[in-house]
Amino acid sequence: MISKAVIIFQKNFVLGKVKTRIAKDIGDEEALRLYKWLVEKTLENCADIEFEKFIYFSDKTENVPSEYESKVQIGNDLGERMRNAFSEVFNYGYDQVVIIGTDCPSLNNEIIDEAFLALEEHDYVIGPSEDGGYYLLGMKKFSSLPFDGMTWSHMDVFSETLKRIGVDSVKQLRELNDIDDKEDLLKSGLGFMVNEVLILTI
Repeated sequence: MISKAVIIFQKNFVLGKVKTRIAKDIGDEEALRLYKWLVEKTLENCADIEFEKFIYFSDKTENVPSEYESKVQIGNDLGERMRNAFSEVFNYGYDQVVIIGTDCPSLNNEIIDEAFLALEEHDYVIGPSEDGGYYLLGMKKFSSLPFDGMTWSHMDVFSETLKRIGVDSVKQLRELNDIDDKEDLLKSGLGFMVNEVLILTI
């Protein structure tokens, strides 16, 4: 039987350290509240997933729901942190591993199920985000190709990742929207209330 695991990358809830781009528009406190909401939404969306689930925190472990295991990200940049997390989980003996973040509230358990289904026929699966990055990456054998020497936080991360792993060996999922700045929030239509006055909608 194929064993499957989901890695969730999450930042610790520290004022001024989360959602820093959108904080320029709504302030650090509201940005922290938004991030807590996004994390809550992510965990809700993953609640019905029957696979093993790991939450990798940015700085230190925290208490997590019983169906999750709490870990700490290790590495100097995002690539090293993801590479090390994948390596660790594969070393536990899992056959397929998928990683997601906490910035994509429309990423639900059905899409994650779709990702694992894709890994039955492909070496990799990737979910592109509208900003040029990706909201999900999965593989059925550990490889550092998507991470080593990669430059992050630019509009070509997704396309560069495809070049590295080879388009013939990867299944692309539907494109979704990450919530990184005020424009993303406006476009999402989530109706998140800021400062108890302004409701951001489409």
